[in-house]
Amino acid sequence: MNPKDLPINFVMALAQNETALKEFQNLSDEQKSAVADRTRQISSKREMKSFVDKFPDINFNLE
Repeated sequence: MNPKDLPINFVMALAQNETALKEFQNLSDEQKSAVADRTRQISSKREMKSFVDKFPDINFNLE
């Protein structure tokens, strides 16, 4: 997945949370696309921070 395809507010929130960033990097491309789709639904900085802070606990299994 190209980082340019990610919402900038998600990228900025990931940059502030090393654990979430590492988790995101370990996802498959399909899972990263699903995350990108979810983050496009988030409109506020507070919501995005909350999403990223909970990121390591979110199950992105798409099987």
